[in-house]
Amino acid sequence: MDSASDLWLCLAVAMVAWLYSSVGHAGASGYIALMTLSGMAPERIKPLALLLNILVATIASIQFYRAGHFSWNLFWPIALLAPPMAFLGGYYRLPLEWFKILLGVVLAASALWLLSPIKHEEKVVEAPKPFAIGLGACLGFLSGLTGTGGGIYLTPLLLFFGWAKTKTASAVSAVFIGVNSIAGLAGVVSSGSPMPRGWVWLAVAVVIGGGIGATLGSFRFPVGLARILLSMVMSIAAAKLLLG
Repeated sequence: MDSASDLWLCLAVAMVAWLYSSVGHAGASGYIALMTLSGMAPERIKPLALLLNILVATIASIQFYRAGHFSWNLFWPIALLAPPMAFLGGYYRLPLEWFKILLGVVLAASALWLLSPIKHEEKVVEAPKPFAIGLGACLGFLSGLTGTGGGIYLTPLLLFFGWAKTKTASAVSAVFIGVNSIAGLAGVVSSGSPMPRGWVWLAVAVVIGGGIGATLGSFRFPVGLARILLSMVMSIAAAKLLLG
C-alpha cells in the first residue's frame, strides 16, 4: 500500500465483495468498474478481476452450500461445458477497443440488473438439459472473454426461466462463477498475459468483504442504497469505457 488511492480501492472492492457475495455473486463487474475508474489499464483488469472472483466465489459457495441451498441437478448441465468455454474466452485476446466496448456493455447491463426489482418466488420447473448445457457454454465463453464469472447473467436467467428460487439461484451461481473464473484465469495465463502486480491487498480486501457478505446474507442488511450507489459507479465506468 503506497498511496491513498490504493487504500480507497481496497475499501471499495471490499464493499463490492460484501454486497455481491451476500447474493451468491463474486463481484467481478463491480471490481471492473472500480478498476476502470481508478485508471487501471484494461489489459490488467481482466486477470485481476478473475482472481478476485475466485476468492469471493469460493467463500460464497461454501456458505450457501452449508446452508443447504445448492442444487447439483440444476448445476451440472449448466456447468458441463462452461469451464472449457471460459478457458477459451480467457485465452482469446480481443482488440483493445472491442474489449473496452464489451466491458462497457457488461457494466451497463450489470447496473440495470442492480436496479431491477426482486422477483417474487414462483413455482420451480425443471431445466431442460440440452438448453441448459448450451446456455452454460455461452455464458462460460462470455465470462472468460470479459473477465467475469457469468453469475451476473446466470442468476436473473435462472429466476426468469423459473428453474430455481432465489437462494438456490444464488448458490448455483456462486459455484458456477468459481469454476468459470478458474478456467478463465487459466486461459488468460496460457495466452501469455502476466498477472498484474500489487494484487495481494485487493485479495485481502475481497476475502474480508466476501466473508462477511456470504456469512450474514443480504437479507440482514439495508442494501438498497448500496445497490443504487454501485449501479451509479458501474454506469459511470461504462460511460468512460464506451465514450472515453
